[in-house]
Amino acid sequence: MSANVNSSNPDQPRRILLIAANAAVSPVTQWPVGFWWAELTHPYWEFTEAGYQVDIRSPEGGALQADAYSDPEDASGYSAHDILSLGFKKSPTHAALLANTPSIADVDIGAYDALFVAGGQSPMITFRGHAGMQALVARFHEAGKVVALVCHATCLLLETRLSTGALLVDGRTWTGFADSEEAYADAFVGLRIQPFWIETEARKIEGTNFVVDQRFRPFAVRDGRLITGQQQFSGAAAARLVIETLGR
Repeated sequence: MSANVNSSNPDQPRRILLIAANAAVSPVTQWPVGFWWAELTHPYWEFTEAGYQVDIRSPEGGALQADAYSDPEDASGYSAHDILSLGFKKSPTHAALLANTPSIADVDIGAYDALFVAGGQSPMITFRGHAGMQALVARFHEAGKVVALVCHATCLLLETRLSTGALLVDGRTWTGFADSEEAYADAFVGLRIQPFWIETEARKIEGTNFVVDQRFRPFAVRDGRLITGQQQFSGAAAARLVIETLGR
């Protein structure tokens, strides 16, 4: 059976729920923060090229804001190479998908084959301690769906618990933004950026296996139906693992 076909309904394409963080202000830097363009657009491209339907939502709903450094048109030039995000941003049809996102309040988990959570700087503030997002991740996993998170969105896995009370990552291998990458980013801008570092926190958890690759190199890990990507260059790799998993 083709990977883009829903096995429970062969007449319907696979359907992905893609979550991006709402805008916030960092209590550490005082910068406006949001989602990271490449972590949304590159997976979106992989999924739609595979024939999947992608629905974009955010925890609270409404218009989304991207991190400045992820914007291919930002004066810093940090993401000037990201022509995929530039195309998404310049397309009225695609830009409209981020202008007024639905919230996660009424998600029908049964309508989706997988959950994909994009990162950015906002997740480190808005996802940590977010009971609704933790519950959504747990519910998708317990419903037998594929769950994927990339970069700073993996901070959700530090706290997400299943109905048994166990952490979802108990006994699992996973990745997320590395301490070496946080140190590089801090040095690049000349100040501390994040309120905590995911790798540091993950290594405090007994019974889980947090792994990282070289900094800023595409790296994604699959452990059963849990898929994680290390940083902003890992979104497409994580999406391809989702496609591979759903195709089996």
